Parts: sequence; C-alpha cells; structure tokens
Amino acid sequence: MVELLPSILSADFARLAEEVAAAERGGGTVIHVDVMDGHFVPNITLGPPVVKSLRKATTLPLDCHLMIENPDEFIPAFADAGANWVSVHYEACRHLHRSLELIAHHGMKPGVVLNPATRVDLIEDILPMVHHVLIMSVNPGFGGQSFIPFSLDKIRQLAEMRREKGLAFRIEVDGGVAHDTVAEVVQAGAELLVAGNAVFGAGHPERDAQALLALARKAASE
Repeated sequence: MVELLPSILSADFARLAEEVAAAERGGGTVIHVDVMDGHFVPNITLGPPVVKSLRKATTLPLDCHLMIENPDEFIPAFADAGANWVSVHYEACRHLHRSLELIAHHGMKPGVVLNPATRVDLIEDILPMVHHVLIMSVNPGFGGQSFIPFSLDKIRQLAEMRREKGLAFRIEVDGGVAHDTVAEVVQAGAELLVAGNAVFGAGHPERDAQALLALARKAASE
C-alpha cells in the first residue's frame, strides 16, 4: 500500500498546524519530520520541542528522521515529545543494533536510513529488527534537491532482499520525490513516499498532495 508522508521541512512554519492539516486532507497519512544538527548534515532544523507542538496539532503518526550525530542521546526526548517512528542513519551509528533496540524500547517503530553512497547489503543483518528502511535519494541536508537516479537500483535491491528473506519492513524514499519521479520510485518498490517541496512548495498542500498520491497509486496499480 503506497502512502504519502508530507515532509514539514518545506512547510510554512508560521502556519505549521494549518499546513499539516491541509496535507492530511490531501491524503497524507504520516508526517515526516527532518531533524538536522549542523554536524552530520550541513543544516540545522528542529528538535523535540517542535515535535511536541506538532503532536498537539495532528493525530497522524510522526516519522522523525534523525540526521544527527549521537542519536542515542536524543531518542528518549523524541519519545517523550510524541514521535511514533524514529529512523537513524547507518552512517551515524557506531552501534546500530543498540540504537534500533533503544528506539523500540521507548515504544517507537525503528527505522534505518542509508545515504546515497551507502550500499544496501551493509544493513542485511539488522533488517529483521526494523519497521522501515529509508533510502535517501538526495544527499541529506536540504529540501528541493534533484533525485539521484541510481537510488532506484537500491530500492529494487532492497525489495528483492525483503522478498528473499520473507520480511515485512516498509521501504521509504526521501529526496526529489515529485510528480516527474514518483511513478519510477513506486515501480521500483517503495511504498512510503516522503515529499516536501512537491507538497508544500507551491503553497497548495491539499491539492498537490492529492495529485502526487494519485500519480503514485496509478503507478502502483500498473
């Protein structure tokens, strides 16, 4: 089942609750929250206080993508703030197994993220532990970047590994997911589609979420 995860990184923060509600009316089923620390990625965004405010504004699951160094130190705070899903980068975790256990221990669904240059087979052993695997289809740090085409091969490879192992984790993709790329992404095997600019960029989140989701579902049925 294909789902749209509107990314608030591209939303108008002065009207965040309103923007999230519009994206939800457009068919968004999970809200994606990009957390950046200025160290692991070259940008600073938001932390647990914004997640706590957002929790009051929506009943949808909050998918917190931690693009930060030392994520273990912050996992409890995101749990307290009301996060439902938390994903950590393979590249940022010294002890990935421990980090994923910590997320699950705090009652959240654990996910692992791979940067564009990181091979899928490196996470093979921890796949039974995760709720979702997030394939970055741009280099993390900024919204509005162009989709990196070889990401499609990684999605296909991951979908094949899931089939071979009989696992049920979801495949999420983030970066450059837009009206001209979404069909290829879905056909490669992704079902959780993170979209920021394509939903919020033009100032019509309800309309644009609806249009993007319609394209994704059409591609999934072909």
